[in-house]
Amino acid sequence: MAAAVPIVPGRGLGWMTLGLSLHTVISKIKSHPQDYPNIDLSHSSSHPTTQPIILTLPANGLRLRFDGPDQRLRLVEVLDFSKNSLAYKNTDLVKHARPMEDGQAPDPAQARPSFRHIYNRLFGPAYKGEYTPPETGHRRGTYTLSYPGLAFLFPIDHKSWSDKADFVSMLSSSATGPATSMAIFEGSSWPEARSSLFGASTSLVEASQIIDSSTETSPPEISIVHLRGGGQLEFLRLNGHVTTVQLNETTPQDLVAEFGPPDAIYRKDDSRISIHATAQPHSGRRRSSNISPNLEPIDNASRSSVRSYSGDSDASSISGIRRDEDDAQPAWTAECFYNYFHHASMRSFLIPRRITMDSSSLVVTKIILHGNIPSSYNFNRHRRLRWAIRLPNPNSQPQDPTSETPFSDISSTLRRVWHSTYGSAEEEAQQQRGMVLNRGWGDSSPDSSIEILGGFEEEGKEQTSAGQPRDQEMVSDTTELFGFPGMLFEVLKNDAVSCLTLY
Repeated sequence: MAAAVPIVPGRGLGWMTLGLSLHTVISKIKSHPQDYPNIDLSHSSSHPTTQPIILTLPANGLRLRFDGPDQRLRLVEVLDFSKNSLAYKNTDLVKHARPMEDGQAPDPAQARPSFRHIYNRLFGPAYKGEYTPPETGHRRGTYTLSYPGLAFLFPIDHKSWSDKADFVSMLSSSATGPATSMAIFEGSSWPEARSSLFGASTSLVEASQIIDSSTETSPPEISIVHLRGGGQLEFLRLNGHVTTVQLNETTPQDLVAEFGPPDAIYRKDDSRISIHATAQPHSGRRRSSNISPNLEPIDNASRSSVRSYSGDSDASSISGIRRDEDDAQPAWTAECFYNYFHHASMRSFLIPRRITMDSSSLVVTKIILHGNIPSSYNFNRHRRLRWAIRLPNPNSQPQDPTSETPFSDISSTLRRVWHSTYGSAEEEAQQQRGMVLNRGWGDSSPDSSIEILGGFEEEGKEQTSAGQPRDQEMVSDTTELFGFPGMLFEVLKNDAVSCLTLY
């Protein structure tokens, strides 16, 4: 028989610690299909970044709830006690009954914990809980018994309920059945915790890092990225430390020193849609973008070998350098991608500033921040990383756009910022067009990327955006690309930004 899963009130259930990211939980569940054969993911199709995400494991009788903005585990619910062996401080929550001699299944109520067992043998006395009357047509209400970080739900015959009666006597009577569910959360009691259940909580994330093996050799996680002008990004960590990355200046050594070794390194050999690099808009300024979703691994080494690179020889392979047999000079064949799947959800693009074998010539030229939106093509390939665009004149502009802001609102705000750069109303209207991107056609690569060729970095005045809200129906593999100076937004049909490229 499998070992009992420990219950830790206010902390989690076994390895499912409150504060773990959605990416970490799904990745671990998928790596153990024999233990978790079925996964059911539910989310709001119209508001995927603000509404909770629900992950249900039917075969395990569990339901996990994550907040929308941070995608952190906030609530663990046990819906079927018969499918789990649970224990609190080495005492079983339920004594599973053996099948009867005649082959009949035991009473389902025997697979649920009774109030007496919970109150007398496990968790002890508790403050008075709350009673919820039944809905019309039902005869049983529910009583929530709360402990710090833990709650049980008991069914009670509504006709037998009395506000004047002692709740211990009421729950011990025959009018009350065994607990139907259990919830683990952060807070002193369920009535107090549920109002702020999906709010930010630094303590949850810090506690989750204790069991998250991906954080053992990584710095504290990043909570949000502030996008400043001039290609400057500020990465704010949970411990208050701020790391600044400057495009075209920050080196690979700087990245490794601040963020740790990358989880994976890829190089890109693709130049599709480069025809748009020569397109001339109405104003004569060049509008260009190149989509290059195919990435090829540098080698087949495991993550541990990738994370332990050092020395000039490794730097050369990372840089994508090759030497032709008949040519003694190095040839740059591809850009180099530093991927941080688990830590900070960040993927950095590195390309050489000048052609040389010296690894110090490499600088960060592009950074992709992933939104990890459910039902998007890249879902669960990276953790979600939140960001905020710090506008130059906050007093004259509305609230700063963030990763949770619908793109139609982001577009309206940024168009006002760049309004003076348009030569005419016709030019402004022309720049509001989006480019359709289909990520599901023959893409067998381990990840996808977007490359920008020319355009904004040369003139600094051109922009493209979307002025009208899009259809709210989620499409898994078709998105639209909209650009502003130094930024490229990949937008889903429900107006959510799934990916932001900075260059």
